[in-house]
Amino acid sequence: MVVGEAPGANEDLTGVPFVGRSGQLLDDLLAEQGLLRDELYVTSVVKCRPPGNRTPRSREIATCRGYLDLQLASVEPAVIISLGNTATRAILETTRPISALRGEVHHQPGTARLVVPTFHPAAGLRGGTVVVDQIREDLRRAAAIVEEEP
Repeated sequence: MVVGEAPGANEDLTGVPFVGRSGQLLDDLLAEQGLLRDELYVTSVVKCRPPGNRTPRSREIATCRGYLDLQLASVEPAVIISLGNTATRAILETTRPISALRGEVHHQPGTARLVVPTFHPAAGLRGGTVVVDQIREDLRRAAAIVEEEP
């Protein structure tokens, strides 16, 4: 399961998560690890685009949390790949930044679910090869978990 922040303009227009440039990068990086979009559940923490495409506020995250929890319970993912600060902080119930959390596998509090935090693909578009390579490394870690699942 892949969890992002919130829909952007392209997602609002299509109703499909991660369809713009960030989505193409995400698809490419996932495919490199043998993880195909058709085999993943892709969603976001907040279900509608915040005004001005700003970062979702805690009230908005809390409002949508029940729906995300239902998705998690329904999908029962082997691993959650959280993309960026907002998704990672919501899933792991922390205030720590993504830069301090990525690179390791975590447990979602109160569950046995494994979480692999990584940078949002938009950060890869802005940050270049160093950030893209870190995302690639994290996705490799998630793919290894999926391979171990019965």
